[in-house]
Amino acid sequence: MQNQVRQNDKPLINPQPPRGEEGRVDAVFGAIQKHLGFVPDGLRLYSFSPPLLESFVGNVSYFNSGERLPPSLMAMIRYLVSWEAKCHFCIDMNEGFLTNMGLDLDAIRAARNNPDAAPIPAKEKPLLMIALKAVNDPESVGEKDIQAARTQGWSDRDIFDVVAQAASNRAFSYVLRTFKVESQGAFA
Repeated sequence: MQNQVRQNDKPLINPQPPRGEEGRVDAVFGAIQKHLGFVPDGLRLYSFSPPLLESFVGNVSYFNSGERLPPSLMAMIRYLVSWEAKCHFCIDMNEGFLTNMGLDLDAIRAARNNPDAAPIPAKEKPLLMIALKAVNDPESVGEKDIQAARTQGWSDRDIFDVVAQAASNRAFSYVLRTFKVESQGAFA
């Protein structure tokens, strides 16, 4: 699959919080800064809509919590969905997350063209495959896929969550691509 990204485009809009809601946005960004050490420009774009920003950050926090699903699986789902959606910003961000988790960069990149080669435990692969099928060809997800995940001990909630994560990431990728937010520093 060819992944052509236009990295030289300038953002079409410059995010500004609505008048009177700057503090609300600053509070969310402050928490992100504390957690990541920076605020991703992809999230800065959401400052136009504080309720959507809070909702999006809440979703990300849930998916990254590790409470139910491994953070490396969730990052791999986001990475491969981003690759297929051609979102350079998300590809780079999730590559960074995955390498910081100790995964080998060459192995991560090999999964782009062969998701079965993703450097995650075999137990997680049925979930990864369901998530990718869900955003690429949802009708192809069948009982056999669901049963393969259940056989590995995953619950229906886990299966639902990976599909929701993949769909959410696909939508986020398209929002960033639409407004030409293709790399960190886009709003510098």
